[in-house]
Amino acid sequence: MKTLILVRHGKSSWQYNVSDRDRPLLPRGINDGLLISEKWALEDVTVDFIYSSPANRALHSATIFLRKMDFSLEQFQLSNSLYDFSGDSVLQFIKELDNDLETVMIFGHNHAFTHIANSLGNTYIENVPTTGLVQMQFGIERWSDIDKGTTIRTLFAKQFR
Repeated sequence: MKTLILVRHGKSSWQYNVSDRDRPLLPRGINDGLLISEKWALEDVTVDFIYSSPANRALHSATIFLRKMDFSLEQFQLSNSLYDFSGDSVLQFIKELDNDLETVMIFGHNHAFTHIANSLGNTYIENVPTTGLVQMQFGIERWSDIDKGTTIRTLFAKQFR
């Protein structure tokens, strides 16, 4: 059994003259990250490894979760493959995960995450919102066999405001 948790980065700012990779989170993005990470911590799910896009907004979102979960940085890694907006690189990344990992959390971007959530999960999500979390479960032993699974949880900030 494999579990995949997708977390879209928090709301980011367009007001600075920086590259897309360097765009920071807005205060709302930080606050939503704190809110969703707090709700996630209540679920008491053991995560084996966390990966993030290297984009500032995704890394900052991941850092908020890492702190709330008191997660070891030895089980955290950045991957350029997650700086993807179509979902193709993200899906390939997932298929190449180490099979010893049962539960993986990934921080990244839309439209990739909405596409992945709808392609692999069994619940249609029109749009994974910023800081949206989607947890899916798959009856497989190898990540390379990933196919349609079950969407078992969504946590979206608007549910808790």
